Amino acid sequence: MPADGPAAGPAALRRYVMIAGRRIPIPSSRKVRVSAGLALVGGGMLGFLPVLGFWMLPLGVVLLSVDIPMIRRWRRRVDVRYGRWRARRLERRQGRAEGTGAGGTRFFV
Repeated sequence: MPADGPAAGPAALRRYVMIAGRRIPIPSSRKVRVSAGLALVGGGMLGFLPVLGFWMLPLGVVLLSVDIPMIRRWRRRVDVRYGRWRARRLERRQGRAEGTGAGGTRFFV
């Protein structure tokens, strides 16, 4: 039975954000998301303090990107660039594993 019908319940209405191919649940209320995002960004700015950390800054940006289109476009652009960089890096690693260098020459052992 499909879980996306009208009788699916609150689990089907849950909002998620995709990060590195993983679904991470986020609050359903816009006010809660924006205030939590702003708090995390503010805490990330104070990352040099003992309890707060710089890890809070990207997490706050991700939460804010759900509701603010300008931040969403910026985050999507960063996500696409990271994906392209990762694909190129993987291709280079596979090329080295096959024994070819940057110029296509074979390494002799």
